[in-house]
Amino acid sequence: MADESKLVARAESLVERLERLLPPHEVPPTDWSASIAFRWRKRNGRGVIEPVRHVHRIALRDLQGIDAQKELVEQNTRQFVEGHPANNVLLTGARGTGKSSLIKALLNKYAGRGLRLIEVEKHDLVDLPEIVDQICGRSERFLLYCDDLSFEADEPGFKALKVVLDGSIAAASDNCVIYATSNRRHLMPEYMGENLDYRHVGEEIHPSETSEEKISLSERFGLWVSFYPFDQDDYLKIVGVWLEHFKAPGAHSEAAQRAALQWALQRGSRSGRVAWQFARDWAGRSRLARHK
Repeated sequence: MADESKLVARAESLVERLERLLPPHEVPPTDWSASIAFRWRKRNGRGVIEPVRHVHRIALRDLQGIDAQKELVEQNTRQFVEGHPANNVLLTGARGTGKSSLIKALLNKYAGRGLRLIEVEKHDLVDLPEIVDQICGRSERFLLYCDDLSFEADEPGFKALKVVLDGSIAAASDNCVIYATSNRRHLMPEYMGENLDYRHVGEEIHPSETSEEKISLSERFGLWVSFYPFDQDDYLKIVGVWLEHFKAPGAHSEAAQRAALQWALQRGSRSGRVAWQFARDWAGRSRLARHK
């Protein structure tokens, strides 16, 4: 068995070497008319921007309990779409509170005015300069979208993102900004031992080099927007909105609210995502019961 594994590994290594010797595959041009959202994907070692065929059609009015956050990010997005100076945005905070949904809702609202989105996975952030080169001459306005972003020490994407945000000798294209979401304020894990490395110089406190390295990435985002867990009233309000969205009977009934609270208790979280999941379950059960 061990000999077979070694043989397979050698064969795969040989195939990889042969592929490097072959002429590069022709990458088809991006069909920019096919969608308003795109993904960066690797095909045979070459990067390609692929259209997303089925875009999530969430609207801003569907997002409840985050009015302050919506106002901040929409203002920045409107500036960007209209060709005015705008910031890269980092949305951080509790899971399921609408960070990613807000970006998708803004895309849907401003797509008619030329806004487009390209989703880039964390392991592909090293390709950001190549992506920027491919879109720099286009008239559309692009959000380069990184969801659930976090890094461990020495990951290549960490430095690649820093370079694109700020610090490269090449200027960033003015038709793109980066919108990222993360559960971590500084995008990297922080350890208790790092606090012991802080030093005092007179009246000033100086952080360790490790801490400064972590902070240096998040500081390159011009706009920080924080999201917080919902209280019970906000959670039930969101449940009601989604029950109405699914046209479920008794959207604001005591029975529905009691069931929604039990649903949240089982999951240990009151969030917009949990409210949406409950509403789907309640609406589906109600429709099934009516057709029995």
